[in-house]
Amino acid sequence: MLVSSRNIQIEWGDCDPAGIVWYPRYFGMFDACTAGLFFKATGLKKIALIDKYDFVGFPMVDTQAKFMIPSKFGDEIRIDTTITDLRRSSFDILHTVMKGDQIAIEATETRVWVGKHPDDPDRIKSKPIPDDVVAALKG
Repeated sequence: MLVSSRNIQIEWGDCDPAGIVWYPRYFGMFDACTAGLFFKATGLKKIALIDKYDFVGFPMVDTQAKFMIPSKFGDEIRIDTTITDLRRSSFDILHTVMKGDQIAIEATETRVWVGKHPDDPDRIKSKPIPDDVVAALKG
């Protein structure tokens, strides 16, 4: 599967009073990395992807993270993002956060490709992931 990598400098605003990254900030980084993986695969930013495929997005329905090494203000990390399983309308993502040559965090997500519900436009419903998107994600 395709891998997308992103280097991130930890900023002051990412940190808690103890001076380490406040864990919810990682989930914002992971969301951006997921969008980056789709950009690398398709050449489309998320808004263009949504317009082209007439869907709402790919919300997260499950997540888990194992934090092994903390990061603090000024540190540089790299997040490697890949899809580990592609199903009809859902997929699993692995984010591996590297601090130097050490794994700092391993996080997984399950996301679902969704569109507007045909009976109620205020709701969402899963949709099949388009074949060309699946092929692009497989690299």
